[in-house]
Amino acid sequence: MRNDEFVNLHVHTEYSLLDGVCRIKKLIERVKVLGQTAVAITDHGNMYGAIEFWNTAREAGVKPIIGCEVYVARRTRHDREPKFDASPYHLILLCENNEGYKNLVKLVSLASIEGFYNRPRVDFELLQKYHSGLICMSACLAGEIPRLLVEGHYDEAKAVALKYRDLFGENNYFIEVQNHGIKDELRILPLLYKLSAETNIPLAATNDSHYINKNDSETQNVIICIQTGKTLDDPNALKFESDEFYIKSADEMAELFKGHEEAVTNTVSIAERCNVDFEFGNIKLPKFTLDGVTDNKEYFRQLCRKGMFEKYGASPDDKVIERMEYELDVITKMGYTDYYLIVWDFIRYAREHNVPVGPGRGSGAGSLCAYCIGITGIDPIKFNLLFERFLNPERVSMPDFDIDFCIEGRQSVKDYVVQRYGKDYVSEIIAFDTLKARAAVRDVGRVLGISYQLCDRVAKEIDPRATLDEAIKESEELDSLYHTNRDVRNIIDLAKQIEGMPRHTSTHAAGVVISAVPLIDLVPLQRNDDTVVTQYTMGVLESLGLLKMDFLGLRNLTIIRDTVKEIHRSEPDFNINSIPTDDQGVYKMMSAGDTQGVFQFESEGMTARVVELVPERLEDLIVIISLYRPGPMKSIPVYIENKNHPDKVTYKHPILKDILEDTYGCMVYQEQVMEICRKLAGYSYGHADIVRRAMAKKKHDVMLKERESFVNGAAANGVSEDIANSIFDEMVSFASYAFNKSHAAAYAYLAYQTAYLKCHYRGIYMSALMSSVMGASAKLAEYLNSCKEYGIEVLKPDVNKSNKTFTHANGKIYFGLLAIKNVGSGLADKIINERAENGNFYGLQDFCERVGGRELNKKALENLIKAGAFDGLGLNRRQMLESYESILDMTGAGTRGVIEGQLNFLDGEDTTEMNVRVPYKQEYDEKTLLALEKDATGMYLSGHPLEPYNWLMEMLHAKKISDIITHTDMKDGMSVKLVCTVESSKIHITKNGEKMCFVTFADETGEVEGVVFPDLFMINGSKLNTDAVVLINGKLSVKDDRLTVICGAIIAETEFERHVSNMKLCIKAESADTAIKNELTELCKKYKGDTVVCCYLSDIKKTVIPRSKLCLKVSKESCEELKNIYDIAKIGLIQ
Repeated sequence: MRNDEFVNLHVHTEYSLLDGVCRIKKLIERVKVLGQTAVAITDHGNMYGAIEFWNTAREAGVKPIIGCEVYVARRTRHDREPKFDASPYHLILLCENNEGYKNLVKLVSLASIEGFYNRPRVDFELLQKYHSGLICMSACLAGEIPRLLVEGHYDEAKAVALKYRDLFGENNYFIEVQNHGIKDELRILPLLYKLSAETNIPLAATNDSHYINKNDSETQNVIICIQTGKTLDDPNALKFESDEFYIKSADEMAELFKGHEEAVTNTVSIAERCNVDFEFGNIKLPKFTLDGVTDNKEYFRQLCRKGMFEKYGASPDDKVIERMEYELDVITKMGYTDYYLIVWDFIRYAREHNVPVGPGRGSGAGSLCAYCIGITGIDPIKFNLLFERFLNPERVSMPDFDIDFCIEGRQSVKDYVVQRYGKDYVSEIIAFDTLKARAAVRDVGRVLGISYQLCDRVAKEIDPRATLDEAIKESEELDSLYHTNRDVRNIIDLAKQIEGMPRHTSTHAAGVVISAVPLIDLVPLQRNDDTVVTQYTMGVLESLGLLKMDFLGLRNLTIIRDTVKEIHRSEPDFNINSIPTDDQGVYKMMSAGDTQGVFQFESEGMTARVVELVPERLEDLIVIISLYRPGPMKSIPVYIENKNHPDKVTYKHPILKDILEDTYGCMVYQEQVMEICRKLAGYSYGHADIVRRAMAKKKHDVMLKERESFVNGAAANGVSEDIANSIFDEMVSFASYAFNKSHAAAYAYLAYQTAYLKCHYRGIYMSALMSSVMGASAKLAEYLNSCKEYGIEVLKPDVNKSNKTFTHANGKIYFGLLAIKNVGSGLADKIINERAENGNFYGLQDFCERVGGRELNKKALENLIKAGAFDGLGLNRRQMLESYESILDMTGAGTRGVIEGQLNFLDGEDTTEMNVRVPYKQEYDEKTLLALEKDATGMYLSGHPLEPYNWLMEMLHAKKISDIITHTDMKDGMSVKLVCTVESSKIHITKNGEKMCFVTFADETGEVEGVVFPDLFMINGSKLNTDAVVLINGKLSVKDDRLTVICGAIIAETEFERHVSNMKLCIKAESADTAIKNELTELCKKYKGDTVVCCYLSDIKKTVIPRSKLCLKVSKESCEELKNIYDIAKIGLIQ
């Protein structure tokens, strides 16, 4: 049989999630190799891959056939009884034409939205309604007819076949025959042939293809085990009954169906009839309507001009007017007037309903019209932002405004859009969670039954951002394991087969699509939990011309809103959008590394770069945001050097000066590439953007052509060929990681706003900042310590003073109730409301009686006590923790009483209250109280376990964790001492079977990762219990801005005294000085101990021990007196 006499019409791609492993690109390549002219996609119950499949096949010259293997409910799609409806039938539907595609879209959508029960299900009613333009095949063994035949019900099977033939029409319904060597298939094949002969329903031979090549069957079994949570050696694991479920050739199929070759060739006839075309690039914008507006173009122009006069005054500069007229002309001609108005409308709604909106993100900030009508908040004229970077008149593509909203108000804006355009016209968008390299390794290892330790070891060698191939190249350890360990090789080889495949669906965090027609007429939909989403991803929707919006929630906008709201209590005229951008106090604060809570700038690496660069203007912040990424990061030292020494800046040609002067001769932005093309070579901005894109995507054929054009254009401007080529080469190497200045400018402005608020309203800003991270105790602890460092007192929780969130008053910050574990919003509201209506609580029982109810459970009450929220109300925490359950039970039973030992403001009144005796107990020690606070809130509140050892940190000159994280002088290999607590630890087994440990160390200022290698762990591992206080001697490991402490010695809290006694107290002096003062001699007599006193003579660089040997017991008390004798910088403990 000729290669082209068979077409695979039953194919499951990777989008039959965790059931098919046919990657679309490889599938099409295989079909080409087999000489077949067409192929179908028939994934289980979905159309996720339809457009990707169609495009890939068409590009390869293979005819794509769009289809789906739908599930058909045994009764109706509304029935959901396990006994009858748990196992629906399968049915293959193929699109004959565009009407068929539209009907398949509706069937697949309604199967999920209306018929989902374990799987998306259609029913006969839906098939009757939407069968036009579809070709139907009876499916595999799970189809209704094969099931009836297996069960021995031939007559019923025949009736079903005739029912479907009558529904779909003559030659639109086929009896599908398969032969994978499975017993039931072989038994019913003769019956299927008989059925076809008796009914004149034609046959269609298929192979139920779940993988591409026969040897991929193991991969298929692995992916099914991942789906079902089984291992390959589990006797109950679901497996295919043979290894025949692959893409077969015409000859293989002819061999399987000898005597019925027409079943094979009929697939070609079916394929020839299937012709679906998609319309790409034709924008399907909904029409914007507004009461009283009859001409959208004129209305848009009026909005823009009104905004222009508001932004630039009554007489704007000519360049502003010219830029606006140019943009209006382009927007109108390209048909995007309604797009701008749609975006303007929902942003207007947000602002009118007090939902903060960001200044912009992405290239949209380059549009003057967007700025003038309030879509963006950054001046594109002031910052030289290019409109063509957003909307290029020479390259038709959908513009894309991504909008940041306050995280608490974002949903209300999305709801408005749904209400404005109709729920049938608006949908959220699907996203796929894929099997990334690490997850693929862990899953495959589990399925193969390989030890967790080995799988974990392999996974940890993989950078989360890397592919498996990249990881093997980057990690010598992984490369060695791969080439020396058979299990590891097997894991990785199989993991490569499934790496990147979609695992399951989710809802895109921000994406919304708005259509001019009901979405179900254009794209398949499905229900994800309670949300209806498209089955096509963002990129596919855009290619189909649909309007996609990103409604992003940004926590920092909520922080700014809350801060400004509090500022308005004392400064009602304060306007965050009118603050000066040249406030040097703000830049000095950032240059000092005080960037905690500053948007975009609080990471360790970013803080270090800010300290190095010393920003003095907003443009410096824009540059840092643009350069602090892999690739361009190497330009930061050059930029800093040029900024500090402008005389060193050189330009390859004078024309470049105007373009690169703002960035001290460095190429930083995509817009600069465009300007160079325009000014040196005479390109239009539109053409320049096309060249920039080609460079970024390394389209060598385009670049070859453009080089000649660029050099010739530059020659016309007096630029030599050598210089022009040199500049072109620099642009090519830079363009792949150049950053969008419009985005960087918008985010730098937002960052500056947060920095300004922190600088001038620190207490208010920090309370809003802490309120935004109440669920992240480590971050909250970091911010609490920052407040402490700057003299802002944060009061511990108090049922009589705390509100839901952190609040600032009288120069202090009051702890938020919602930051206490198990205290929910309902309970916090009830506490606050009860307090407001009936006055302060005067004790634990009073609280329970007044607040008790569904919201107040035992765990919440326990944590309120542990956090200190009842301190000062009569009982201590120990008494309360030992009695709160009985008190809560009693008050919950409706009885009232006063607990003895607790304040009673009703003394003297005639009451019938029942007294519950709470015996006096000594309060817990300070260490226990701190542990209780951490248990309840995730942090220490009234103190810190390290405070008793502040003297030791001073004497050791130990670093704070924040110092080693943010200071730029911390280099790889530097020695470091830390007095810290153990936040967490994780034991790791080395390839030699030895134990080592990864530890998170913490102090009041932050956290840092530590590594304890086997030799040290064997001796000191027992000291690394959670919350233990330890002294660490180690070295820094700095790699790609990631800092780790390699531990060399671990001293436990119980060993501090002995450790100090074995050290020397060193006094720094010069040989001519009298280092040993009388006061020191007296101090040694007062505090007798074993720590020997020595002197370091700095002028001769020599350490000496005085003839009259002095020893001191170094302790908190002796150190305080020692500091009265010597400057702390001149004394310290050494080995």
